[in-house]
Amino acid sequence: MAEERFRYPIWVRGDIDGFFGLMVDNLVQVLTIIVLCTSAAGIPLATITTHILPGVAISLLIGNVFYGLQAHYVARKTRNPTCTALPYGINTPSVFAFALFVMAPVYHNFVGDVGPAAAADLAWKAGMLACIVSGIIEFVGAFFAEKLRRITPRAALLGVLAAVGITFIASDFAFRIYAHPLVGLLPLGILLLAYFGDYRFPLGLPGGLLVVLFGTVLAWGASAAGFARFGGVHMDAAALKAGLDEVHWIAPVFCGREIVAVLSQPELLVGFLTVSVPMGLLNALGSLQNIESAEAAGDKFATAPSLAVNGLGSIAAGLFGSCFPTTIYIGHPGWKAMGARAGYSILNGAFYTVLFLFGWGTFVSKLIPIEAGAAIVMYIGIVITAQAFQTTPRRHAPAVAIALFPALAAMFAIKVPLFLADGGAQVTLAELVRNSLAGTTAVPELSGILALFGANSGWLISSLILTALTVALIDRKYRAAAGWCAAATVLTAIGLLHSYRIEGNIIREFFLWQPAPPDGAAVYATRALPIAAGYALATVLFALVALRGGGRRAVPDPAATDMHVHGDWPSPPRTEPHRPPTLPPPGDRDA
Repeated sequence: MAEERFRYPIWVRGDIDGFFGLMVDNLVQVLTIIVLCTSAAGIPLATITTHILPGVAISLLIGNVFYGLQAHYVARKTRNPTCTALPYGINTPSVFAFALFVMAPVYHNFVGDVGPAAAADLAWKAGMLACIVSGIIEFVGAFFAEKLRRITPRAALLGVLAAVGITFIASDFAFRIYAHPLVGLLPLGILLLAYFGDYRFPLGLPGGLLVVLFGTVLAWGASAAGFARFGGVHMDAAALKAGLDEVHWIAPVFCGREIVAVLSQPELLVGFLTVSVPMGLLNALGSLQNIESAEAAGDKFATAPSLAVNGLGSIAAGLFGSCFPTTIYIGHPGWKAMGARAGYSILNGAFYTVLFLFGWGTFVSKLIPIEAGAAIVMYIGIVITAQAFQTTPRRHAPAVAIALFPALAAMFAIKVPLFLADGGAQVTLAELVRNSLAGTTAVPELSGILALFGANSGWLISSLILTALTVALIDRKYRAAAGWCAAATVLTAIGLLHSYRIEGNIIREFFLWQPAPPDGAAVYATRALPIAAGYALATVLFALVALRGGGRRAVPDPAATDMHVHGDWPSPPRTEPHRPPTLPPPGDRDA
């Protein structure tokens, strides 16, 4: 094609389909943010609409415009008229991780001392700080992601995401669907038909758009007909009108002063590095895989700038009030198959900028119930989990399964205190743990569940280490297994893993340098030193086996058991050209 005749259009028909897919995907994440922030962290809707959502808009605008312009540059450089911009948006696993494991603990830890309003403010600031830390990790990871990927087994990285995906994403929203079946089940059927059945709806309407549309219509219709209690959702027309009255220009607010102020409280940063650091690493590595997926589909983008802008988007989100990182989405080949080019990405950034900087956030949250999009979020969690098993070597599947156990413990540890508090139980979680240790309870394993969970969401690191250790043993890499086990020993000894203290029904951090809390019926604490000792003994065992040279069993030949494997990292699997583009957003580590 002659240079002077090459043309890359600003807009094509496929950009409409691509925009709706990306827009709906981000919309469901926004509804999830609103629900989690208000219910789990006590953050008022006013703070969400005036600070968090404008920050989200800034981050989406930065990334969507960059990746759209990048597609124009690459298209002209490679003379590729079908070049499709990298899809970009809010990171789903990070939304749940930061809301449930950073913001919610801060709120519950401080609400008794400073009151709900001040505790919610601290939770918001802690979320911003975690978002910035994650963004810095993503930005720095742009220059080291490839090396990090070679050090850490793929199964360990995907296993952590699978653990979050199956418990706090898929399961939680499956529960919502069956709690409100009149609103949730038909959209679930539409989603399964579109995504698993690969069905094309009339006029080429995206399945995700129909899910939200039908869910919203059912919610309002059932509420108007008086069936809100018959598996429906109560929709408030007065609240919708009030949300419309709040539409006005909202200038983005730079939150540097708030971030500097919260840095004077190191417990809001150090205590939650076990969440922000691994999520930043997983986001960077997941985005790297998604760039490789785009290359496999025919669009080669420079890795370093693509990852760096991803990190800058998350940093900008935190600096302007958002608590939630962004990421390069999974599913680039799907958007490409729909004919989307660069316009869909730029339009998505512009759409959310207008939506949130003109104060439409409250109106949207009152118009569309989260139950309307619950099926989409559940699907995201399912795909995240399925990919962990599908895109790792088959022999590593048991290691991925091990990653799920700490997540199950985390779900239990988070839900039980809420049940106790909501039910007005006279017994506290601390007392239940004491009873379990004394053998006078029907749940003798309660202390083990809480130890596997730990405080500060140390279960994320535990999940990664246990999975990586298991992969090393499967591959007969005993020295690597000893190294991972030694890391678990050290982290447990200093209190980052497995240690915790309970004050009533609140689980707090308990580092080695912190003094023991005063003993009492409503207080329980453990430094998990026996667990550290157990890890240490296992480290010695693995080291001795490594020095001995290992056993006589032959290492399985990867070529005999796995297709397309390069070391620990399989090449991107073949993509199905007609798969809908509304696949899991957030660093969901597809290949």
